[in-house]
Amino acid sequence: MPPTAYSNLGQKQSLIFDGTFLHRPVSIVTLMDANGNQVISGQYGVSENSERQLIKFFKSLIAKGLNPTSFTVDGNPQAIKIIRGLWPEIVIQRCLVHIQRQGLMWCRRYPKTASARKLRDIFLRVTHIRKKEERDEFLTLIIKWEQKYGQDILVQPERGRVFSDIKRARSMLIKALPDMFHYLDDPNISFTTNGLESYFSRLKGHYRQHRGLCKKKLESYFNWYFFYKPK
Repeated sequence: MPPTAYSNLGQKQSLIFDGTFLHRPVSIVTLMDANGNQVISGQYGVSENSERQLIKFFKSLIAKGLNPTSFTVDGNPQAIKIIRGLWPEIVIQRCLVHIQRQGLMWCRRYPKTASARKLRDIFLRVTHIRKKEERDEFLTLIIKWEQKYGQDILVQPERGRVFSDIKRARSMLIKALPDMFHYLDDPNISFTTNGLESYFSRLKGHYRQHRGLCKKKLESYFNWYFFYKPK
């Protein structure tokens, strides 16, 4: 039988959580220790959007002693809801790379309106904030943008895909703000899920060599992979 348990789960405080598709609809979810970027648990066939599957995944780890203080996540609302339900005092850190990437996509590379250009400039700053003073400058820029453009954009009716995407970018940023800068108070918290993104890239490279395995054997394969290649 492949190993499924990891030792010292009670000592894992700052975690990174993410999921990825191997090929739709098949996916895996993985939990990584932010200090050292080492995988502590992963499971094949679990979807980030499945409440039942995620709760089962996390509860199996809780039973083994997992009691973290923070999670860095990509922003999946279902995952965040479940994590907060299981650990009411948990600190959720939103991945800044995901926020920036999505925001820049919605603003377009060459925005035509002043509001979109200014908002794009704000998103470009997201991943460069390392000090509280830089955070405060960033928040000031958002307040100024919101006062000049935000409220007007909010109340205007939809008028095409480009305008709709600017509204989405604004909404995402405002909703993410409360969970964007916890890493400035605790250096153990990762501000990105990049550690897992890199891990997934290596995992998929190995997986492509074993795509002919049946489901049961794939589950065993990934259990062994997580155990022997935690980094």
